[in-house]
Amino acid sequence: MTTASLLVVEDDPTLRDLLVASLRFAGFEVTATESGTEALRIVSNGPPDLVVLDVLLPDLDGFSVLRRMRAGTAPAREVPVLFLTARDAGDDKVAGLSAGGDDYVTKPFRLDELIARIRAILRRTAGATPEVLSAGDLVLDPAARLVTRGGEPISLSPTEFTLLRFLVENADRVLDRAQILHRVWHYDFGGDASIVESYISYLRRKVDNREPKLIHTVRGVGYVLRRPR
Repeated sequence: MTTASLLVVEDDPTLRDLLVASLRFAGFEVTATESGTEALRIVSNGPPDLVVLDVLLPDLDGFSVLRRMRAGTAPAREVPVLFLTARDAGDDKVAGLSAGGDDYVTKPFRLDELIARIRAILRRTAGATPEVLSAGDLVLDPAARLVTRGGEPISLSPTEFTLLRFLVENADRVLDRAQILHRVWHYDFGGDASIVESYISYLRRKVDNREPKLIHTVRGVGYVLRRPR
């Protein structure tokens, strides 16, 4: 089994050392830095499997770091990111997820929950099948991690890609929030169902900004991606 590599970006030296030691003990290969600029260099030169990213950094803030990652080239732009920050306001969480973050953990936190969330992200972003999926003019290629609609490429974060894939694989089937949370986020310990609504909203802006609409809300139940008739 290959050891997953993590990059920890945290400017508090005490917390950074704790994270590095704890994550290494949990079986990960860990690199660390306090600088957003240095984090971008590391990701560009040899992308890790996941980045644990603070928001408040001495140079670039974490949101800017992530936006630059997502605007870059593959494979760096596809690296999943988990925010670990003291900024717990709802608007901050929305900003982090909107920028392409895959999860948002606030301080103080439990190490076992942090490790569980890291493993959940790695599970959902690992592996791919060669089958190309489609719904109308929407085409999703899991092996190449490419999405197009009407022939135009669409850039998605790893979690957005995984959610869209789950919807397309279950096209015309109504999925409740609990199913989506479990299958996409793998929250065996429980999770915030509002994250599902947030990511559905992100997908609609990117994928469903034209007719016919594919992603539909089923009130009181969940969501369904319907193939055009």
